Amino acid sequence: MGHLVLDREKEIGYASATFMSGAVKMIRPEKTVAKLKSGEDVKIVAIGDSLTYGWQVSKGYLDFLKEMLGKQYPGTYFQIVNKGIPGDTASGGLDRIDTDVYFYNPDCVLVEFALNDAFCGYSPELFGRNIQEMIAGIGNHTQAEVVLVTAVWLDDPTSYDFVEKSFYGKLEEMAQKFSLPVARVHEHWRRKVKSGAVDFQELVQFDGVHPTVEGYKLMAEAVMDVFRG
Repeated sequence: MGHLVLDREKEIGYASATFMSGAVKMIRPEKTVAKLKSGEDVKIVAIGDSLTYGWQVSKGYLDFLKEMLGKQYPGTYFQIVNKGIPGDTASGGLDRIDTDVYFYNPDCVLVEFALNDAFCGYSPELFGRNIQEMIAGIGNHTQAEVVLVTAVWLDDPTSYDFVEKSFYGKLEEMAQKFSLPVARVHEHWRRKVKSGAVDFQELVQFDGVHPTVEGYKLMAEAVMDVFRG
C-alpha cells in the first residue's frame, strides 16, 4: 500500500438524477455539465492519490475520462489537471489544496482519497474531517463544484467494514451533508465483476489494489456517469 499512496453557504447548482438501481440518487455538477453542453471552456482539477495519478500504467482514469468527455461533448474545450500523488492521504491533499486546487480556479474538482487513509492508520473520523475541510475550502476560495470519487472495490469480504463502511461511508456522509455528487467507483467495479462481465484479476495489478488499464477504464466510466447531462 506504500504507493497508494466549515460551513459552506455558497449556492452551488447540483441536479439530482436516478442512479444505478433507482434506490440511490445521483447528484450531478449542474453548472459544469451546462458549460460542457454549451461548448464553454471547462477546467477540471483532480486531486487524489496514486489512483488519480495513474500508477504504473500507460493510461489512467483521467486519460479515459478526457476521451469520454470529448465524445459526449464534441467541440467543447476542457482541461483536466492531474494532481494525484502516489501515497497521499486526505490530510496531505488538504495541505496542498492551495497550490494544487485554488491556484487553478477550476470549474469542478474531483476529490479521490480513502485507501491510503484506511491503511496508514487514519481514523474514519479524521478522514471525514479532512474531506469536510477540503470541501469547505474549495467552496470558500473558488466557484468550483466538488465531486467526491470513491476508490476501487477490493475483492475481499473483510474490506467491507474496514474500507467501504468506514471510509467510503464517510464520503457518502459528506456528500449527503453538502449535497455533492459521488462517483461510486467501487460499486461500478463490483457490479461488473459480479455480473461476470470481467474478472477481478483483470482489473488489478500485482498488488491486488492498483488498477490495470482496464481497471482505470471502469473507474473513468463511473466518474463519467456524473457528467452525463
